[in-house]
Amino acid sequence: MKLFTGDWASLAFEKDVVRGALKTSILVGSILAAINYGDIMLNGDIGSVELVKISMTYVVPYCVSTFAAVTTHRRINNSDKTQNV
Repeated sequence: MKLFTGDWASLAFEKDVVRGALKTSILVGSILAAINYGDIMLNGDIGSVELVKISMTYVVPYCVSTFAAVTTHRRINNSDKTQNV
């Protein structure tokens, strides 16, 4: 199975996939940022390194959610194609 093809990218940028990934990223990223960096944020000791780490805390859930949504969508479509044959 080819993982990253043109159709993978087009699915990843579909409105519903992006919206779901953003919601997941905001929720999960905020929880993780609070757990991992809450003390630093409350003390105001945020430097550039911490800002990069905090932003990655939001990027990772976005990527995982997008990957899961696209993979699921492709599996459903492939399943439908094999059942219709």
